[in-house]
Amino acid sequence: METGAKTPHESDVRSLKLVLISYIVIFSMKMAVYLASGVLAMFAEALHTLSDIFVSSFLLVATIWSRKEADEVHMFGYGRAQNVAALVAATLFISFTSFELYREAIPRLFAPGAGSYQNLNLALGVLIISMFIAAIPLINLFRQKMRGAAAKAQLTELFNDEMGLIAALIGTLFIIRGEYIADPIASIIVATIIAYNAIGLFRENLSFLLGRSPGPEYLKTIESIARSVDGVLGVHDMRAEYIGPDTVHVGMHIEVKRGMPIEEADRIAEEVRERVHQSVKGGYCVIHVDAAGIT
Repeated sequence: METGAKTPHESDVRSLKLVLISYIVIFSMKMAVYLASGVLAMFAEALHTLSDIFVSSFLLVATIWSRKEADEVHMFGYGRAQNVAALVAATLFISFTSFELYREAIPRLFAPGAGSYQNLNLALGVLIISMFIAAIPLINLFRQKMRGAAAKAQLTELFNDEMGLIAALIGTLFIIRGEYIADPIASIIVATIIAYNAIGLFRENLSFLLGRSPGPEYLKTIESIARSVDGVLGVHDMRAEYIGPDTVHVGMHIEVKRGMPIEEADRIAEEVRERVHQSVKGGYCVIHVDAAGIT
């Protein structure tokens, strides 16, 4: 690695800090313009951004915390902290933001002229500026080749932001034309976008927390590495699960010649372990040695 190059973790932390600063600026603008214009879609976006501030703060803390070394309480480290954070983020998106927006917008569908609107050109300007500000961390995260669970959750939410801002922008344009029903419709679209992506985020991270496997291709690669070691006659009972964004816990049984001295069997097992760690960065590898023909 080149001197001064950032690790994926450092890039995640830097990106999340940039996102948090952007959200604070955007929230301040949205709330001020909502108070000046009365556009419900702007209030929806302000609530969306307020929840983002809390969620992004939590994701940032979790990303930093996930790098803690393993200890006697969490013997495989704290890598899943990012998945927990993403799961909580998804829950907040659904339970707080989406529900609140539906609750505010649905009654307006039946009384579209109930709101009083003013300074709509200011609202348009702030929405456009917000789209550009939100695009900066979005592009930064999108360009990262490797992203942890927290950064992926944040990337998903930044896409939510852009789609929600587009919906609010279109709704405001219709309000200017006198189509007031566009305001609650735009708010409902924002709420639906948030809920849809949050459900996907929830399912993905729940899978990791339940012990998601890295997949059959990964296991075949590990098995091939183990069989390449001189003295290994077979491999069986392989198990693997993610214990962090890029960290896998692998367990396997290797078969060696019957009657082999235990010192030689230990040496073979250690060589298998070293080769696995050389090919698969990070993680844990637990190896059991069996005599050939005994399973």
